[in-house]
Amino acid sequence: MFRRRHDYWPMPGPFLMALAVIASVCVALILFGAVSYAYRRIGLDQHWLIAALVGSILGSRVNIPVAHFPDRVRHEQREVVAFGIRYRVPVVTHTGTTVLAVNVGGAVIPTILATYLTVHNHLWVPALVTSLAVGVVVHLIARPVPGVGIVVPTFVPPIVAAIAAVLASTHAVAAVAYICGTMGTLFGADVSNIAKIRDLGAPVASIGGAGTFDGIFLTGVLAVVLA
Repeated sequence: MFRRRHDYWPMPGPFLMALAVIASVCVALILFGAVSYAYRRIGLDQHWLIAALVGSILGSRVNIPVAHFPDRVRHEQREVVAFGIRYRVPVVTHTGTTVLAVNVGGAVIPTILATYLTVHNHLWVPALVTSLAVGVVVHLIARPVPGVGIVVPTFVPPIVAAIAAVLASTHAVAAVAYICGTMGTLFGADVSNIAKIRDLGAPVASIGGAGTFDGIFLTGVLAVVLA
């Protein structure tokens, strides 16, 4: 009785909804500001910044199939938990085949941008060394989750990438942070674990993940901001 009388919202429902909308807008503006800041720091002008951002958002919904693997096991689950995050897995009749795909927003666009930054800033050695370092760390902490794919703690890759970029002591720390954050995570989490996808029972294994505001996209942005 005591809890029922005291655990309530004193404000009316419409006002709470308005607050929720305002909070969502504020979060979106902060996130957009962080993305804009990160892209400016790596040397992109306003036009390329918008193109990269829009491409990453829209491209996150596009997966390009590149291979098919017959599964050795099958899993049908509703929810799985990894690193404290709950993933919803649709319950479907599994065909026994896993489709390996490449996500445009989370893999193709970051790879093109990282390649451009490497060539434009002549960062061949720093980019290679730091990407290998981040890739090794990410590979060690990556975990295969049945029905989902390869899962990595969200904040570990950008922190490692930022540290690696600062230690590299180059003339373009932000660019190196983006390169090793995206490429190191891409290879350490996804590419190096391709052999394991046959045991996960996931209908689609996408290199680059969702692509938009997690995975490779978020890692690159956070790595630049932290560095």
